[in-house]
Amino acid sequence: MGTILRDLQRVRWTRLQAAKESTARAVPALLSKAAWSDRDTARQAVDELGDLVCELGLVMQEATAPTVPFLTELAGAPHVSCRTEALELLQKIFAGRQWSAASQAFSSRHDTHLARQVAWEKSAQESVLAGRHVFEILATSVDPVVARAAAKLLQPFADHDQQSAGAKERGDK
Repeated sequence: MGTILRDLQRVRWTRLQAAKESTARAVPALLSKAAWSDRDTARQAVDELGDLVCELGLVMQEATAPTVPFLTELAGAPHVSCRTEALELLQKIFAGRQWSAASQAFSSRHDTHLARQVAWEKSAQESVLAGRHVFEILATSVDPVVARAAAKLLQPFADHDQQSAGAKERGDK
């Protein structure tokens, strides 16, 4: 299958917004640290990634969705020492609804004010859903900590599936 993170250079990180910085320039280095470092360094790298792409554990950034496939790769790679932390960050990303909630709090004449951020959030959540097959495999892992983290990440997927099915029946977008 090849080396994980091989497509990292294909993303134009310097053009993507992240928290605490004007761009997501630090994301590739943090992903690499998470993939190839000792446990403590890898955990710290995932924590720093969370600060950049899922600020405060709930606020998505433009760089969040492009980061998700790489976090999914980390979670699925047996040699990576921070698999559980990657799964936990993916869970936060999937659960994050801060921009949507803020947008709904505005009156209808201000709906477009946060449209870009709401789109980031939706894109990030769809990216997490795209990794479902990896998480389903990890939920059966012999490592009980990884298996629990993957199962916990999968729990809200069923609710999402039901909401999506209901929206299709109603003709929603």
